[in-house]
Amino acid sequence: MQKIAVKIKKLMPEAKMPTYASPDAAGADLYVLSDHAIRIGPRETAIIHTGLAAEIPAGYVGLICARSGLATKKGLAPANKVGVIDSDYRGELRVALHNHSKYEQNIEPGERVAQLVIMPYLTAEFEEADSLSDTARGEGGFGSTGRA
Repeated sequence: MQKIAVKIKKLMPEAKMPTYASPDAAGADLYVLSDHAIRIGPRETAIIHTGLAAEIPAGYVGLICARSGLATKKGLAPANKVGVIDSDYRGELRVALHNHSKYEQNIEPGERVAQLVIMPYLTAEFEEADSLSDTARGEGGFGSTGRA
């Protein structure tokens, strides 16, 4: 397993460092920094503080992803589906957590609210073109593949 060093700065002493739940986990759990339960009403979004800032190495991106247990049991997941932490961002890692359920949900102090995945990425050189190559799919869009 390849590892890369990622510097994490605690913005508050009580902030909890990201942790991996198992040796082969791709995402490290992020924890809420709060001294009280955070109420999220039905179909509402709350900004959740982690009290952490990160120095993602150049050529890598931090992806803030949902925790499957929180999503399936409470209907809570990042509002933007996947948060993108660029390597030049040094602010607090925050999670816009959306309640997709029809019930009020609470996040308890120290609860795991999302997971951080570190991945390499490529940047593209966009070239304007008058035409594109032909494919079997062509311009078929939403739901156009897999039809019998």
